[in-house]
Amino acid sequence: MSVATEPLTPPQSAFRVGAGAVVVTTSTVLPVFLTGALSVQISRELDFDPAGLGLVVALYFGVSALVSLPVGRIVERLGSGTTSRIAVVGAAFFMLLCSVAARSYGSLIAILLCGAWCNVMGQLSSNLTLARSMPAGRLGLSFGVKQSSVPLATLLAGVAVPAVALTLGWRWAYVIGAGLALCALVAAPRGGRATPRDATNPENRATAALSVIGVAGGLAAACATGLGIFLVAAAVDRGIAVGLAGLVLTLGSVVGLVMRMLHGWLADRRSGGHVAVVAGSLLLGAGGLALLAVPGPVALILGTILGFGLGWAWPGLLQFAVVRLNPSAPAAATAIVQVGVYGGSCLGPVGFGFLATHFSFTTAWLVSAGVMLAAAAGMVLGRRMLLAHALHRPCADSVVPATLSAHNRSAREIAS
Repeated sequence: MSVATEPLTPPQSAFRVGAGAVVVTTSTVLPVFLTGALSVQISRELDFDPAGLGLVVALYFGVSALVSLPVGRIVERLGSGTTSRIAVVGAAFFMLLCSVAARSYGSLIAILLCGAWCNVMGQLSSNLTLARSMPAGRLGLSFGVKQSSVPLATLLAGVAVPAVALTLGWRWAYVIGAGLALCALVAAPRGGRATPRDATNPENRATAALSVIGVAGGLAAACATGLGIFLVAAAVDRGIAVGLAGLVLTLGSVVGLVMRMLHGWLADRRSGGHVAVVAGSLLLGAGGLALLAVPGPVALILGTILGFGLGWAWPGLLQFAVVRLNPSAPAAATAIVQVGVYGGSCLGPVGFGFLATHFSFTTAWLVSAGVMLAAAAGMVLGRRMLLAHALHRPCADSVVPATLSAHNRSAREIAS
């Protein structure tokens, strides 16, 4: 039976495809980052402290982990065009709901958690859009650019504080965010037909190997999320000036953004080995986290560059590798890995905060370095499982339609 797919996009429209994926992903992740950026203003009215904010973020990513697999199946079933629009409209609706119905801390939590699926659907529909529509020679770079949506959402949320929250009020920031999300409908992908059930045979998806890689990704995400949240506080605790600590965090964010795109650009020029590159990045990133346990500004800067530049620049590359391994069901396959990543993003800040509070930031950084080393080892194990899966499934790509042949590589080639 032939597999229904989206037609490959002409090269001249590749920019539109990539831009659409970035816009959709940014719009659907904006609610949680907007809440974080506006937390000072919101907490004054709704009466919660930083620990309450941490709980909101942890629960948000926890719910995201729970819904990732079913949402992945929905995206495959309905196609990227339909689901990207559903996700964007959903994000706009829940931001509007925050602006008018968040009258207590509990109601804010309820609204954000009910809308967590929008972020998951936006992420997975964008993965499917890129996998089915982006020219093969630009696929790696496109995933690196798409992952820039997280720092882009952070930037938009940060701008909203002085531009809107301090002038019109924090509720209007959500209204404007909803308007921006609805504007993203213009850039959302067109078409995107559903994938028949027989095209997503779990036996062809290396589910066990992807689950191991997802757990490793979760461990890495746990460490990296703690890095982004606690870097400034840890530096100030060590006697670093607040201004310098903030500049170092900005430096780390820029390095991480550039490295995400560089990872993708280099991936398009390699014949394989993407999972191995992720493992190597985590290994060096662990060294950066260990440096953060060393006093002094030099160790802080070097540790931040390694931590952000390698320890938190791998998500796009990992998603690219998973998509290349599973071209017939990219959304469902990346959903398996995203369960671990969302779970790590949920538990990481909680664990780091506990260690920093009850022991020290030094202990928290060293434990994080050890966990990231374990994540690198998990990637290596997952890679070996992929190789073993490829040996038992030498013709796994035979289910892939001819229109996608430019996107296909064997699991052995990609993982080796």
